[in-house]
Amino acid sequence: MKFDEESNKVIGLAIEVHRELGPGLLENTYKQCLAHELSQTKINFQMEVELPVIYKNIRISCGYRIDLLIENKIIVELKSVDKILPIHEAQLLTYMKLANIKTGLLINFNEKILKNGIKRFVL
Repeated sequence: MKFDEESNKVIGLAIEVHRELGPGLLENTYKQCLAHELSQTKINFQMEVELPVIYKNIRISCGYRIDLLIENKIIVELKSVDKILPIHEAQLLTYMKLANIKTGLLINFNEKILKNGIKRFVL
């Protein structure tokens, strides 16, 4: 699958979760439900992937975790907040740099219409 197909499929599944649940739940609820939807497809993914920081050639575990890593090519960072802030975007971009992943999706489920809460990033 190409990036656009993969990211579009993930977005479609996120929209399906949002249609079923609506806004207002905790982030972890959406993550578990999206993971369920992903598991029903042929898309390979990992959940809660540890992301260490390499500092002066030393691997340091700082507690960073990628919400969903799709096909080892797309980082999906999920939120359930009033508004996406620059710090949320910076978090995803930093994760992408640390993991050497070129594409990312930031999805805020706390929107009436989910498409208003989705941002794509490419390094």
